[in-house]
Amino acid sequence: MSLQQLYGVLLAGGMVLLAGIAAARTASRLGLPSLLLFLALGVLLGEDVLGIDFDDAQLAQTLGTSALAIILVEGGLSTRWADIRRLLLPSALLATVGVTVSVVITAAGAHYLLGMNLQLALLLGAIISSTDAAAVFSVLRVLPLPRRIAGIVEAESGFNDAPTVILVLVFSAAPGNLGDPLSIAGQISFELAAGAAIGLACGWAGTLALRYVALPATGLYPLATVGLGIISFAAAGAVHASGFIAAYLVGLVLGNAVLPHRAATRSFADGIGWLAQIGLFVMLGLLVTPSELPGVLLPAVIIGAVLLLVSRPASVLASLFPFRTGWRDHVFISWAGLRGAVPIVLATYPIVAEVPGSHQLLNIVFVLVVLFTLLQGPTLPLLARVLGIAAPHQAREVDIESAPLDVLAAELLTLTIPPGSRLHGVEIFELRLPKPSIVTLIVRDGDTLVPEPGTLLREGDEVLIVTTPDTRDRVEQRLRAVGRGGRLAHWHGEHGEAEPGRTPPTGAPSSATPVSPARAEPVPASEPEHDAEGGPEEGTRGPGRPNWRTKLGGRIRPTKITPSAPPEEESLPEAESDRAVN
Repeated sequence: MSLQQLYGVLLAGGMVLLAGIAAARTASRLGLPSLLLFLALGVLLGEDVLGIDFDDAQLAQTLGTSALAIILVEGGLSTRWADIRRLLLPSALLATVGVTVSVVITAAGAHYLLGMNLQLALLLGAIISSTDAAAVFSVLRVLPLPRRIAGIVEAESGFNDAPTVILVLVFSAAPGNLGDPLSIAGQISFELAAGAAIGLACGWAGTLALRYVALPATGLYPLATVGLGIISFAAAGAVHASGFIAAYLVGLVLGNAVLPHRAATRSFADGIGWLAQIGLFVMLGLLVTPSELPGVLLPAVIIGAVLLLVSRPASVLASLFPFRTGWRDHVFISWAGLRGAVPIVLATYPIVAEVPGSHQLLNIVFVLVVLFTLLQGPTLPLLARVLGIAAPHQAREVDIESAPLDVLAAELLTLTIPPGSRLHGVEIFELRLPKPSIVTLIVRDGDTLVPEPGTLLREGDEVLIVTTPDTRDRVEQRLRAVGRGGRLAHWHGEHGEAEPGRTPPTGAPSSATPVSPARAEPVPASEPEHDAEGGPEEGTRGPGRPNWRTKLGGRIRPTKITPSAPPEEESLPEAESDRAVN
């Protein structure tokens, strides 16, 4: 590949990525799973529309399997152990017994209703029996559902990829080499147990390593975490165990361990999970030929109806019957079994194995996924309300690190007060930051405190300030001004402009000592008032402090602020010192 060709590939890839991000935003506003628009983007780029020819099933299988591993690692990292620990047994039964029941019933429907031979019917049943983790996570995590229901469906989607992959590989073999049911069950049991053991071992070892080995940069922790997931997936596959279950479990262990920089790790994993989803679905959209899809519309609708109305409810009933769950829960869990990328990726396995008629399976699965995701995804909120299982007042899981700032379009500023800064000794209310900016937290000597208006700032404090993009510049100017000129910076002509070499004006208080509380003296009414940025506001007053402005005869008159002699550090009043520490 020449350098010019590389530029072209990178340009096309970047444009597809941005289009995928825009599609995700559009899908969230429409209440649709984003996979639908990603698939549509791939079809649009394909040979029947824009002319990109892609029909390499082997490459699609390889890249798709790698992307699924990353998606499962991210799914494990974002799953709360507290939500699923009591639901492991029902989820495991859905991923094993439920998959078996679904495969048998769906295969029978394909064999008798569509006249498929037994091998193709079993392959179709196995391919579409797995729910998709990406689709389930994207839909259920925005619904106010009881945690037991959401936890069962999410854990099932993380566990059931492994047995379905094994079944697809078994059924892709020659008809005479399928083996008896007992040997198939033994193979599935071994691969699941070995994969789970490898995933848990890698998660345990990774937790110890990341907890006690200090890495030189923050960004290495997310890379190490995702790398452990990939190692677990590859190690399990190398010994013919289930890499999918290993990838999910190592993510689950690491995501629920007390590790450094957990928020950064989850944010990074979420980003590469989205990247894997966009690339995977666009590639699968490229793989199909749109002109061939109308011919399989009827078979896809028939098999989808069998799956949605018969196979899935029967598998849920068989798996959850011992737990005496209510019929409403059964109905919702049956309807919430969303299909997505996993069935389409699995449909490439028989193509690579050169099973006769496997190309038709790919088209059927693609149409089925699109149609029934359009049907199930948008109707899940309505079904939850009709069944009476929605919990609108239940607190939803949010990304505490970023969700409120995203909603408010706000920014988080951090400020460390250096030695000699005239911010030392200034009270919070005396900063007079432009609204709606606010000081939210102070880190002092390794401890945190929530500041009050009269809290004194000290050298070495780390101050967290929430502001908005519109006021950020003015906040920074005000902080620079106070840092140079003290609490009376505006009166001394210091406005905090970012000019190199700017020195505080003559007459400013010394930076070596803190500034004491000011005393107010009345001045003539003709003196100009000060605005919110440059001067104090009416009513801003710390504990035991006079108002900066005094209301006389119904008029607001300014006051002149004269600093008293700066006291030494150890001579601060005892009450003020206690208030600053507390």
